[in-house]
Amino acid sequence: MKGNEAIAEAAIRAGADAYFGYPITPQSEILEYLMAANPHERTGMVVLQAESEVAAINMVYGGAGCGKKVMTSSSSPGISLKQEGISYIAGAQLPCLIVNVVRGGPGLGTIQPAQSDYFQAVKGGGHGDYHLIVLAPASVQEMADFVELAFDLAFKYRNPAMILSDGAIGQMMEKVYLKPQKQRSTEVPAWATTGKTKERERNIITSLDLDPYAQEQHLLRLQEKYREIERNEVRFEEIMVDDAEFLLVAYGTSARVCQKTLQLARAEGIKAGLLRPITLYPFPYERIRSLASHMKIIVSVEMSMGQMVEDVKLAVNGQVPVYHFGRMGGVITEPEEVLEYLKTKI
Repeated sequence: MKGNEAIAEAAIRAGADAYFGYPITPQSEILEYLMAANPHERTGMVVLQAESEVAAINMVYGGAGCGKKVMTSSSSPGISLKQEGISYIAGAQLPCLIVNVVRGGPGLGTIQPAQSDYFQAVKGGGHGDYHLIVLAPASVQEMADFVELAFDLAFKYRNPAMILSDGAIGQMMEKVYLKPQKQRSTEVPAWATTGKTKERERNIITSLDLDPYAQEQHLLRLQEKYREIERNEVRFEEIMVDDAEFLLVAYGTSARVCQKTLQLARAEGIKAGLLRPITLYPFPYERIRSLASHMKIIVSVEMSMGQMVEDVKLAVNGQVPVYHFGRMGGVITEPEEVLEYLKTKI
C-alpha cells in the first residue's frame, strides 16, 4: 500500500469515529481512500470533506470535545491554516490525531517531500505555550502502526497527537501488516460534553480564561503533563551505535537515507552510527547526550535548512561538535552526499 493509504486503512481498523479533512497534495489519498472504502458501512465511521482546512480542524475540535476518536490530515500549508484550531484543542486538553504529510515551503513551496515543518510540529506552531505529541514514521508499516499509537497516547494524556510524515513516505508503496478490525468504542469519557446527567453537572470545555491567575494555573498543569510525557514516552531507534565514533541523527525519510550511508561508511572503515528519533516530541535528549560522550562529531541530517539540529545541540550541550547537513525545496538527500559531507568534518 501507499503510506497515505496505510494511514487511512489503519484509522478504520483502529475504530476511529470520524475523519474531517480537505484535499491537498501529497496527502489527498488519505481522504480519497476513506471515501472509497466507505468505512461507515464497516464500522459507522464518519468521513467528511469539509469546506476548508479551518472548518476541518474545528470539526475535529467539536468531535474531540464529545470524547470521540477523531482525526484530520493535511500537508504543510494546510496545517498552517489549522494552527489556530490545533492551539485551541491543546488548550482545551482534548485528544485527537493530526497527520501532516510534509511538502516543501515556505508558502505554497512545492509538492515534493520535505522536513521543514519540524519547528511547527514540535515547538507549538500555534499561539501559546503548548506541545503536541509528535511521531515520525520512517516506513509505510509505521504509517499504519502509529495511527493506533497516536490515538492511545492522545487519550492517555488528553492531548493532540501528530504523525509527522513527508511526501516520500506518503507516496511510496511497501508491504504492510494491518491489524484486525477493532470496533468503535461506546465508552464516553467522564470529561466529555455529553450534557448534564443525574450524576454530575454538564461539562464545560474551553481554552479561554479571562482571569490571568487562573490561566497561569491552567498552564502550569499543562506543563506538568508535558513533563510526564517527557518522562514516559520517549521513543527512538539505534543502528550501529555501539562502536560508532560518528553519529548521524535523522528521522523519517532522512533516516532511511542514512541507513544506506552507514553501509557506505562502514565499507570505507568509517565507524558511523545512527540515532533515529521516533518521537520528535518528546525528543530523546538524554540518549543523545549519553551517546555524545563517546562520539567525535554528530551530524543532524534533515530535508530542511536545519531545524532538528537545534534540539540535537541542546542535547549535546557542547560535548562534541554538532553539524547539519540537508537538502531543501523538496530535494531528497542522497546517501553518498551525507557520506561526503561527513568526510569533510572528520
